[in-house]
Amino acid sequence: KLHIPRYLTTMKFSLAVLSVAATASAFTAFNAPSRSIGASRVATSGVFAPVAVRNVETQLAAKQTPHGGSLVDLILKSDEEKEAAVAACTKELQLSPRQLCDVELIMNGGFSPLTGFMDQSTYESVVENVALPDGLIFGLPVVFDTDDEDLQPGDKVLLKDGDRNIATIEFTDKFLPNKAVECKQCYGTSEIEHPGSLMVATERGKYYMGGKITGLDLPVRDFPCKTPAEVRETLPDDVDVVAFQCRNPVHRAHYELFTRALDDPLVGENGIVLVHPTCGPTQADDIPGVVRYKTYEVLKEETKNDRTRWEYLPYSMHMAGPREAIQHMMIRKNFGCTHFIIGRDMAGSKSSVTGEDYYGAYDAHISLS
Repeated sequence: KLHIPRYLTTMKFSLAVLSVAATASAFTAFNAPSRSIGASRVATSGVFAPVAVRNVETQLAAKQTPHGGSLVDLILKSDEEKEAAVAACTKELQLSPRQLCDVELIMNGGFSPLTGFMDQSTYESVVENVALPDGLIFGLPVVFDTDDEDLQPGDKVLLKDGDRNIATIEFTDKFLPNKAVECKQCYGTSEIEHPGSLMVATERGKYYMGGKITGLDLPVRDFPCKTPAEVRETLPDDVDVVAFQCRNPVHRAHYELFTRALDDPLVGENGIVLVHPTCGPTQADDIPGVVRYKTYEVLKEETKNDRTRWEYLPYSMHMAGPREAIQHMMIRKNFGCTHFIIGRDMAGSKSSVTGEDYYGAYDAHISLS
């Protein structure tokens, strides 16, 4: 039996091997606590994305294989290609902050092997099975939501952030999701006082739409967000890379956690840590992303160390506990990491009514071990 310390689990065994097995059946061993996720079933459909995967064919830096085998890159390279893509669109939409994060991670490969927003069959497979229809592990659904009655499958739409063209999307289907089931399966509860359930119920539109993404330009943010390919270029290809995820301002316990992780026997000699906090939207009472980013920049300057690397992730938090831990591991695998630190009460949340925790302090450890 593999021994996994309380604070550290390896993507080598928790994700990379599972990707090769390409089945969600490995997750049927979950000891799902109350208010947490249930056992999974193996998906049977042979399609996991609305379009064929367009992958980076060049030799990747870093020794970790991307999730699903290849790193997706959907960003057009030439002005001529971008102009043609924009000219083919018949409508424009402004992206919400959460949608902007999702579009960025789809088009830069952070959500590999996805090449677009999930269609209905893919969405339902992830909700019910914690896996894409081909069985590849996937923690949470990635959906495009809208209240627009006029948007239809076949529409080609320009997605914008203010005046900046971000991507185009060709919609493939439109459906009414069962949001109560989604929340119950993904967050362990459909109670509205859970911040994820509240987001699904009050922020997301009535419809979900699947669609192929074509990337135009990355968003301009107050904090730099390198693509997976760019981060991989900075990582050594012959040592372990431990990922540290956090949604909060950094403090001393975080620092001790990610520096001492390098001494764990599961991490090979001369391993490094990639400090990779999320700086996108999260729950309402969290500190803003740009403030969180500044705390990491201060610590970076005060503790300069060749074995510690610092990058930032444009990810929208769901506060989904164990299932979000899977999502974070999967993303960091695409960024080239081989190991992942599971912190206490990872992606945890409390009831806004009672203050009760929705997940146990070590639910993610139990589920992922």
